[in-house]
Formats: sequence, structure tokens, C-alpha cells
Amino acid sequence: MNHIYTAAAELVFKAGLFIRKEAAHTADISIEVKDRNSLVSYVDKQAEQMLVDGLLKLIPDAGLITEEDTTDIQGREWEWIIDPLDGTTNFLHELPAYSVSVGLRHNEQLVMGFVYEVNRGEMFSALKGEGAKLNNRAIHVSKRATIADALMATGFPYTDYSQVDAYMESLKYLMKSSRGVRRMGSAAVDLAYVAAGRFDGFFEYGLSPWDVAGGAIIVQEAGGIITDFGGGDDYLFGKNIIASSQQIHGDLLEGVGRRFTGK
Repeated sequence: MNHIYTAAAELVFKAGLFIRKEAAHTADISIEVKDRNSLVSYVDKQAEQMLVDGLLKLIPDAGLITEEDTTDIQGREWEWIIDPLDGTTNFLHELPAYSVSVGLRHNEQLVMGFVYEVNRGEMFSALKGEGAKLNNRAIHVSKRATIADALMATGFPYTDYSQVDAYMESLKYLMKSSRGVRRMGSAAVDLAYVAAGRFDGFFEYGLSPWDVAGGAIIVQEAGGIITDFGGGDDYLFGKNIIASSQQIHGDLLEGVGRRFTGK
């Protein structure tokens, strides 16, 4: 596992370097619209192909779940979950918050994760049971004990508006109750920042597995908690997530989760 971890980190880093190089030419990049407010460019697709080709060499019979549909082979013992460019809209508008995110599952359990924030050159990573790191330095979630002292992160709904009323009520609650709320535009970065203690908590709905797989295990290995809005563990495929330190997670479930679940 250590060999795979080291080699996968290098592949994620190389994909990030490719994205950084292409960032100088955003004005010339042709854009495809997958869905309303969901954009993709050749940068996303080429970065994904780089990752798929390299990761399959590490575990040849692995399954893959990829955002840009380079391949989709599910149900294998080992499974890579890949977002080659989380924050494509930021990237295309030259806003600094986008990342490469890769997670690895073994028998449906996350065992490895990487989030490389391209602009700052920060590699967040975790191997199950080995803790979380930022550029090879150990990181931990924050120790703030109350929502009142917490800086929160979220992502705005941009294609799925089915729960926008519950979302706005949750946002109103956090605006009044916390130290502030930030919206970066990359769920993977939000999770990595929770792991590093920069954010105290994060919530969002309408997400896909590739948005959260890399960052979720980093939060867990940094001592944090990841659940869905109901407090369960269906955050990878359930399309909603709360990530935080242990101290404030119960309050977030009460203040945010119940507005969606009604519980």
C-alpha cells in the first residue's frame, strides 16, 4: 500500500502540473456544457486520462468511477474514484480554488485519498490508519468546541435545486450562529481545509462520489467526522455530506441536517 500511495501521489501531482500549465491559456479553451452550470474542457478530459492510465498501472484490475466518463467500471475489489479538476468553473474564470481529487476504495471502504490544490501547490493526502498530511506534514481538524467559534464552508446548489429552501434555511442558521460561512467552489478543497483545521465544518448537497472521495478519508484520518445529513455513512453516493471536527458535528446535524431530513 505504501508503494501505491507514493506512486498515486506522484500521478496526482503531475496532473496538477498539467492543469497549472494550461491555466495560462484559459481564454483559448473551448468549453462544453454537460448540464446547466456544469462545464468541462479538454483540460478536465486530458487530466482524467492521465490519471486513469497511471492508476491502472498501479492496480491493473481496479474499477474506476470518473467524472468525465473516461471509463466507468464499478463493483471491483479495488476502485479508484477520480475528479481530474474539481472547480472547473473557477479554473475557467481564473479564480484560485481548484484541485485534483482521487480516492481509493477497497471492498467499498475508502483507504486512500489525495486532494492537490493546484494554485498553492498543496498536496493533502491520507492512507487509512496512517493519519492525514499536507505536503508530508501531519494535519488535524480544528479543536474549536462551538458553532459560535466556527468558520464554516459550503457549496451553493448549481444544478439540483430540489432542496434549495432547506439549504437557505441552513445557510441562514449558520450566518447567525457561526463566525462566518465561505464558498470556495471546490468541494474537494473544502474537505481538505476541514482536515487542516482551516474550516471547522462543511456541508453541501447535490454532490457526486468524485467530489468527496479524495477529501473524505483525509478528514477522517485528520480526526474529523464525515456523515450524510441524517448522521449515517451514505455520504459517498447519497449526494449530501457534513464534515467537521467531533466537537461540533452533533450541532451541525441538529442545525443543518434536520432541515433537510425533517428529523
